[in-house]
Amino acid sequence: MSQTITSLEGFVRKIRQVAPGPDEVLLYRGHSNASHHKLIPSVLRELKSRNAEHTILRELVSSHPHEFERDRSTLDQLARVQHYGLPTRLLDVTWNPLASLYFAASENDGIPGEVIVFRVKKHLVKFYDSDTASCISNLAHLSTDEKAAIDFGLLNGLDPDPDPFNSQAPIDRLLQFIRVEKPHFRNRIVKSHLKSIVVVKPKLSNRRILAQSGAFLLFGHEADLELAPPISIAIDRIRINGNKKTVICRELDRMAINDSSMFPEIEKAAIYIRGKL
Repeated sequence: MSQTITSLEGFVRKIRQVAPGPDEVLLYRGHSNASHHKLIPSVLRELKSRNAEHTILRELVSSHPHEFERDRSTLDQLARVQHYGLPTRLLDVTWNPLASLYFAASENDGIPGEVIVFRVKKHLVKFYDSDTASCISNLAHLSTDEKAAIDFGLLNGLDPDPDPFNSQAPIDRLLQFIRVEKPHFRNRIVKSHLKSIVVVKPKLSNRRILAQSGAFLLFGHEADLELAPPISIAIDRIRINGNKKTVICRELDRMAINDSSMFPEIEKAAIYIRGKL
């Protein structure tokens, strides 16, 4: 996919060439700067964020508890703090290719943008209440030392005790956090799940997620889409001509894809209306 897109029509034509297999789904992500952005969730991009992951969530929840009253899981909380810009192990994606094109073209800076197309095996798509999603998202509560102490070389059996992997102290602590949201969760974590990347369908309780047809890639322990992409996730890249971003955004606006529709908060709507004067 080396062709550079210069129009909405050209983008749609290109997207139609990407055909998912019978066991695959398509998701999309748009970057305004093709050379700058990496497929790395925000909490894993810098060492200071990695080291503070287990305190970031607690800090915001403790200072604004009423904002989180309806959240029933760590995943719910992570989705909420992602909305406010705090670093998490979530990476925003969308089911709507036009939404991804909007994000790739929204900055009129002349810099080439990029739309990333993910072909994901269906078995990696999880709902908000998935056990696998609970196991991965609750890694956010473990300290850097606790995560580093997990020995993935230990045997991980499905039969009753002994299970060396699940007998580790950091895994036992992880289980405690999982049982807060799932009291009847068995003390059996599949170690491969903790290192995987899954697609999560969140609750559509957030207006922005709903407007953007949003979903998340949830990254497990030391999972890396850039250096070691899993065989269950194929990645294609569509380059967007930096000098045609204004034209593309104008065409998207005619399809009701704009600042106001993508960000339904009243502040964004006011800015959009003012810009149309």
